[in-house]
Amino acid sequence: MVDYDVDDRPQELPSKSALKREMQALQDLGKQLIELPDSHLARMPLSEDMREAFALYKRLKQHEARRRQLQYIGKHMPKEAIDDIRAELQVLEDENKLFRQHFHVLEQLRERLVAEGDDAVQEIASDHPELDIQQLRNLIRQARKEASERKPPAASRKLFRFLRDNIPVGALSSGGSETP
Repeated sequence: MVDYDVDDRPQELPSKSALKREMQALQDLGKQLIELPDSHLARMPLSEDMREAFALYKRLKQHEARRRQLQYIGKHMPKEAIDDIRAELQVLEDENKLFRQHFHVLEQLRERLVAEGDDAVQEIASDHPELDIQQLRNLIRQARKEASERKPPAASRKLFRFLRDNIPVGALSSGGSETP
């Protein structure tokens, strides 16, 4: 019986299917990057060649030309810092999640302000003394009036915009006293 050392065995090469799956994953990553707004794409750690490839893809109009350009992007993705790109995508996703949560908390706060009135206004005023309380009360009054008259919620939207513009992200907590 022949005794082989572990290091003497030839290294197994990945199968053709595994290579195709890996290339498809890189192409999907490229597609995910293409769908980002330009401001987010600028944050990605990409080479200048890859940035030009993305710009060309966005200029192309024909389906087949875009498909070929996407394949080109997928083929050249291994030259990029994939782990850094995925990390930056995760940061963008976390930021997006934070803004969505803030949006929902502001919606709940708006509903609470319209429903409870002055009690809720006093609580918000104590938590956020920088708010223009008079304008806040006027917006709440208008939103209540519209709701009672069954009109479109224009004042309610104005109230939301006022809250969004004056209460910074992270200043409200979803588990705090600001939510019903």
